[in-house]
Amino acid sequence: MTETNYDVALIGSGHATWHAAVALKQAGKSVVLIERDMIAGTCTNYGCDAKILLDGPSELLAQLKNYRGLGVTTETAVDWKSFMAYKHQVIDPLSDQMTTLFTQMGIDMIHGSAILMGNHCIQVNGEIIRAVNIVIGTGQHSKRLQISGREFMHDSREFLNLPELPEHVTFIGAGIISLEFAALIMELGAQVTIIDHGSRAVKGFSADQTSKLIAKMEAAGATFVFNETVLAVDVTTDGYTVTTANGRSVVTNYVLDATGREPNVTYLGLENAGIHSSAAGIEVDDHLRANGDNIYASGDVIDKQLPKLTPTATFESNYIARQILGDTAPITYPVIPSVLFSLPRLAQVGVTVDEAKTDAENYHVQTIPYGQLFTFEYKNETDAEVTVVLDQTNHLVGAAIYGMDAPDLINVLVMIIEQRLDATDLSRLIFAFPTATQGIIDALTPLLMPEMAAEA
Repeated sequence: MTETNYDVALIGSGHATWHAAVALKQAGKSVVLIERDMIAGTCTNYGCDAKILLDGPSELLAQLKNYRGLGVTTETAVDWKSFMAYKHQVIDPLSDQMTTLFTQMGIDMIHGSAILMGNHCIQVNGEIIRAVNIVIGTGQHSKRLQISGREFMHDSREFLNLPELPEHVTFIGAGIISLEFAALIMELGAQVTIIDHGSRAVKGFSADQTSKLIAKMEAAGATFVFNETVLAVDVTTDGYTVTTANGRSVVTNYVLDATGREPNVTYLGLENAGIHSSAAGIEVDDHLRANGDNIYASGDVIDKQLPKLTPTATFESNYIARQILGDTAPITYPVIPSVLFSLPRLAQVGVTVDEAKTDAENYHVQTIPYGQLFTFEYKNETDAEVTVVLDQTNHLVGAAIYGMDAPDLINVLVMIIEQRLDATDLSRLIFAFPTATQGIIDALTPLLMPEMAAEA
């Protein structure tokens, strides 16, 4: 059995690890990436990149509806097959491109399943890898409900490789994946039913804005079923029937199980290195160390309350690189924005509107109907709005946005929150005009004036 020594071995090659690998290699460390699936991980190959790529044309179709409201005639032909062809053209080469990039940088890569044999030892493909430091960034995989007919259900990865779009899709779970995919395929003419055992959709976003989104989707033909537990999926001659505990039956052509994700921790040999994990992921300390010493964990595989998002994984990956290079500070997270790529988009950052409404002593909220105030900048999206959360000194501490420009606008608000910018700070800046950013800043600035805090 051969042995190879490295300064750092990283298990997984997604955003949770490769950013650290690049930084460490540039710092002169010997580095190896160990990957059992495709190089660059889920987000690049199966998740967010593919999702956003497909979502682009749907966003265009949604925006065209607004122009039609102004009497502008617009006709466009977009179908699922053209979506898929474009997706494969752009996404399929990425793994090889990233492999070439890592190779050119001098980062070694091993394809296989890694098993920890101790604090500094990994076995993969019958070989032994020894490393001073190890980083685990193995991510998550889709859950599968343990119900009758589970073999007939699909996950998001399979959905994003469908050659043809089914006539009717049933989503189990009303989370981010379901609402994003449902919005996308509804623009292409598919019918959707979304079933959830809880009482509301996409927890973590503003309840008011989520209700507004669901009402809009229902008006477009979507069916939402809450407080229902799915019992079985049965195959029929031309599709499937989904049955719930309350006796409801839904006839459908495709069933997507979107009830959540769980960490990839099995068969890693965590016990051999004294690493503890739960159904929520690997337990880490405030330096992201999984064994209190030289083994770190990063990204979605961690047991944490923070949003398990690609930007969070990237932040953790870069943090771990600095730790290995000598930084000793515990990790401190900035505010983390979340985006729901529905039609229209929802975005959330910082203190939530729902939290603020239950703590009026420390926070107050204000809704800005920016779609009505700046119709031109926001492409006739008159129902677009942002609800901001201000503290008692009138500094911005949170925001929820409803509108197609939400993903970009939330990033602007992240900087205002992190830098604790007030009206005076913003008045010293000049923004491009007319733009979506400028419109939001103009409407927000008066709310950040200190004297308003004294009057509140």
